Amino acid sequence: MSKYIVSSSPHIANERTVTTIMLEVLIALIPAVVASVYFFGFYALFLEVLSVGAAIGAEALFNLITKKEQTITDCSAAVTGLLLALNLPVSVPFYVPIIGSAFAIVFVKMLFGGIGKNFANPAIAGRIFLLLAWSAAMTSFVKPIVWSNGEAFSYFRCILKGRDGLVDVAAVSTATPLASLRFGAAKEGLLAMFLGNVGGSLGETSALALLIGGVYLIVRRIIDWRVPVTFIGTVAVFALIYGAAKGQPLAYVLPSVLGGGLFLGAFFMATDYSTTPNTKLGLTVFAFGCGLITSLIRFFGSYPEGVSFAILLMNIVTPYIDKACRPRPFGYVQKKGAKA
Repeated sequence: MSKYIVSSSPHIANERTVTTIMLEVLIALIPAVVASVYFFGFYALFLEVLSVGAAIGAEALFNLITKKEQTITDCSAAVTGLLLALNLPVSVPFYVPIIGSAFAIVFVKMLFGGIGKNFANPAIAGRIFLLLAWSAAMTSFVKPIVWSNGEAFSYFRCILKGRDGLVDVAAVSTATPLASLRFGAAKEGLLAMFLGNVGGSLGETSALALLIGGVYLIVRRIIDWRVPVTFIGTVAVFALIYGAAKGQPLAYVLPSVLGGGLFLGAFFMATDYSTTPNTKLGLTVFAFGCGLITSLIRFFGSYPEGVSFAILLMNIVTPYIDKACRPRPFGYVQKKGAKA
């Protein structure tokens, strides 16, 4: 006999499922993956495959041990693994994405009940965990490769990093545009930052690739445009104010917008359904908070990048934003002295 589920209205019929949404996100990330391989070689792809495989494997193993229904077919674990990989420098050894993905899936997602029940974006939490555990590896950025010099496989030597000093990443290290931003305009050209020919994490250097993917998600109505526009706009306005105080009103705006993980965070991680507010006003407040905290960390903190920390902090206060921004029922009149 068929099982009937009785629930209250509204009853919404939608062709989209978790799987189709996650597949759309994976499609949107293809330009960033291609850019990462173009600028950092095949070791970048190797790290991405490892990270995705570790995320899927961790979720499958967790479900097997806890005797729960397998959920890896919804592709959410693949999205988490790929996003985490795109937040890594190409100079990390192979075990870093494996441990990071396993932590993100098990401790941030599955232990809280799985997709839709996690309090924070798993990829963001995983990146911060790795940053605290392997600070040197996570902040060792290298220059993009030159394909004509046969450097496509050059960073595979990073597999041996940490063993008897076999790899000297310092020999090819470079500063990211944000590292010198607070002390003056970024030295890298804006075109290089837009295209991605600068040092940085695998998926954050090419603003063009991320913009293509972000626009795709907006057009497909997978994400709400308010989040990336408000997030990026807040950072731009803060950079304008900061630059004006330094006597260079426009010098900081474009480097702040194009540099670092702003586009990756704004389009792909600050738009996570389960860790962001449910109302349009709430999303705007959430994105504004992300932009404000990002800017404060970038210009006044000891760490040049603040996107991950900003999103994680705003994930934590999302329930309070939802409560403050929830719409009142039509005709509702609050009793005098009653709490909202």
